[in-house]
This record gives sequence, C-alpha cells and structure tokens, in this order.
Amino acid sequence: MSGTHIGFIGVGVMGEPMCRNLVREHSGPVTAYDLDPTPLERLAADGAATASSIAALAETADLIFLSLPSGRDVRAVCLGDGGLIECLPAGRTVVDTSTAPPALARELESAFAARGIAFADAPIARTRQAAIGGTLSIMVGGDAALVERLRPLLAHIAQDVTHCGPVGSGQAVKILNNMILFQNVRALAEGLAIARRQGIDPTTFLEAVARSSGDSFALRNHGMKSILADRYPEDAFPVTYALKDLDYALDLAQESEVDAEGAALVKALFTEAIERGLGARYHPVIATLMDPSRPTQPEEETP
Repeated sequence: MSGTHIGFIGVGVMGEPMCRNLVREHSGPVTAYDLDPTPLERLAADGAATASSIAALAETADLIFLSLPSGRDVRAVCLGDGGLIECLPAGRTVVDTSTAPPALARELESAFAARGIAFADAPIARTRQAAIGGTLSIMVGGDAALVERLRPLLAHIAQDVTHCGPVGSGQAVKILNNMILFQNVRALAEGLAIARRQGIDPTTFLEAVARSSGDSFALRNHGMKSILADRYPEDAFPVTYALKDLDYALDLAQESEVDAEGAALVKALFTEAIERGLGARYHPVIATLMDPSRPTQPEEETP
C-alpha cells in the first residue's frame, strides 16, 4: 500500500499519536479530520493535511482509519447523515481501530460491502505511550487477504498485529482483553490496600509480586505507574471509557450464557467511581475506593 492516501478520523488521546506515526512512516499523504482543531494543528505541523469534513476527506482518501470514543460515534461517522456510507466511493477501505461491539463491526462490513467498500475492525491495546512509540497491539477482524494488505500500514503504529478471524473477531478479543485487564487492576488494588494496612512498604510489595507468579502487565503499568504513585490524570483512559468497554464485554458474556461475576464486580466499582465524581480520571482510580486514605488528585503527566 505504498503511496496510498490515508485518511484518519478521530485524533484524540490515542488517535493523534497513531496518525502522527503514519505521517512519519508512510510513503503517501495522510489527511486528518476531527471536531477538535487543536490536535489537527499539531498534526499539520508534522506534515498531515487537514480535512474540513468527513465528505472532504472521503473524496481523496484511499483508506480511512477510525479512532473514535464509542460504538455510537463509529455508527454516526459511518452510517449517519453525511457519514462515510454516503460519500465514500467504491474500491476504498475503512479500518476501525476504535473499541465497539462486534455486532456493529459485522453490520458495517455488510453495509460497506454493498457499496464495494472493504472493512476491517482493528481495535488497539496498550497504553498511550505505546501509541506514541508505535508499539501498540492490534487485534484484527476481517478477510485474510485484506489483513495481509493492511499489515505494512499497521506496522507503522503497532508492534504486534494479530489476525483474530472474520470481522467482529478483533472487537471481541479486544473487549475481553480489557475485561481481564480491569479485573487484574481490581486485584492489584485489593492487594495493595491490604499490604499497606499490614505495614508492608507498597513498593517492596509490588516489586516482590513482580518477581513472582502474580506478575502481569497490569502490575507493571497500572500498579507501579499509577496506583503506587497515586496518579490518576484526566488525560488518560478514564473510568467512563472503561465502563463502556466493560459493558460490551458483559453483553458478550450474556450472549454466550456465561456468568461473568468478576466483571460484574468491577462494573460496580466503576459505577461507584463515577457517582463519586471520578469518572474522568484514569481508570485505576478505583483503587482509592478500596483504600479511602489515598489521594485522588489528577496529575498532568499520563502514566
């Protein structure tokens, strides 16, 4: 796909660095669109073109990446008034890196296919720092031949690209990944709260667990960089977004007739955090609900 004109819709916390990496690494032009002009100005300084509307972007882009907050936003951009379904010519490709319901991904594939447009769901995982460094993990659902064509572009923004199966599979894997992560964060918060009350130094506790069978990505990132330091900024993945993803997972569990009791317990914590005014904070802030003596002031730097 060398020389392909890339469009990028949604340049927020994760989308902006992803788009920037495409600008720097891809041999063809990159055009961005977002309702917020501020990240567009930063991307323009790096060489990205800016579209005035979805329709304007669709006129020139051969392949469009989406990075949007929710399935509702994805539906509006793709199928709503003035959306891609109305203005994107046949022969183009849409790749959704947002986290959205698998059923929506399948609906989009069907709608786009009827107009001769290819579609793949490719939700991303890992932290904002990984997005900046181009070391994300991407779980892709789609036709095998299309996924292979996309790999060179995905390699500009990700370290790991896994083809999970047909359209919708990428979303299912990502949603369940997040469900597992949130439960790990809850377990870490419980462990740290108990360790502190037992008079154990929290750093020593986490370092010991990291050398033992309790080690995990959640421990090394959310535990050590956020919970241990009491850092829950408002410019990272917030409780409200985490709850959205967890609701998607619980819907899948219900559909699969699985009693996801652990996920339901985390949902209760997320709901309580929102009720206490913490919904915009980085989602490990649920640790403060288990140990109310800990501070919850936001930090400027994203952990």
